[in-house]
Amino acid sequence: MNIFDQGKKMLELRAQQKKLAKMNIEVEENDVKVTMGGDFKIKDLVINGRKDQRIIDTLNKAIDKTQKAAAKETQALLGDLFGMK
Repeated sequence: MNIFDQGKKMLELRAQQKKLAKMNIEVEENDVKVTMGGDFKIKDLVINGRKDQRIIDTLNKAIDKTQKAAAKETQALLGDLFGMK
């Protein structure tokens, strides 16, 4: 794959990420309603009819940290696999 093809793939990936971020999935169960974007960010969280932005912010921070840790581990594994250490 040449550099032009790699650049094209990166643009396609970014477009797909933006599309996923706009997607919203809503789940409601046991007086809890959660709306989450395709980017795994919690957009809305209502418990017993009440919304607490602090909970949403804290959960989103936890999700972000988890994604970063998983990405780091995956990169390390791929580096080992392809001898790129």
